[in-house]
Amino acid sequence: MKVHTLAELKALKRTMAERAAADAARREAERLTALKREREHRLFELAVGPVRPIVHPGRIEPRRVPVNPVPVQRQRDEAAVMREALSDEFDIETLLHTDELLSYRRPGLGPEIVRKLREGRWSIQRQIDLHGLRTDEAREALGRFIRESHQTGVRCVRVVHGKGLGSPGRTPVLKNRVLRWLVQKKEVMAFVQARPAEGGAGALVVLLRPS
Repeated sequence: MKVHTLAELKALKRTMAERAAADAARREAERLTALKREREHRLFELAVGPVRPIVHPGRIEPRRVPVNPVPVQRQRDEAAVMREALSDEFDIETLLHTDELLSYRRPGLGPEIVRKLREGRWSIQRQIDLHGLRTDEAREALGRFIRESHQTGVRCVRVVHGKGLGSPGRTPVLKNRVLRWLVQKKEVMAFVQARPAEGGAGALVVLLRPS
């Protein structure tokens, strides 16, 4: 570093002196800290007496057993399935209305609900076709369909169960069971036999309660 004037030389000396004083102060502080630490160590030795480290020959580390995750969501789903178990033996004879067509409405609802449903006041938003499914498959599929439709805010659905013409004795076995299952679903407010253009005797139009 070049110095051109006497003033610059004085400033340089002052800066160097300040740095030297700061270094000396830092070293003195470190020395005092070390002395204090050593004094505290000696005081501790005087207080507790002579000590020696504890030796652990053959020390065994604890074995950590991994814990399997708890399938909480699957347990909830299985519990929901059990709550929604649908019986094939549920008596619906006193609940169905059989005038010129088949219909059902939950107790407490007026007949205008069925009339409006037959007139198509609610547009069909989703449908499920149960053709070709075994009884257990159809029961599970219908329960899941009704639950998911209700959860997503759907109000009106169509359930196609077929007319049973291909069944032994031409008896609509699946249709009769679908009627029993729907009556047991708390989401179902009413249902009617579909109009000819919507499937006729082989389908039902179902009204779900608001979500």
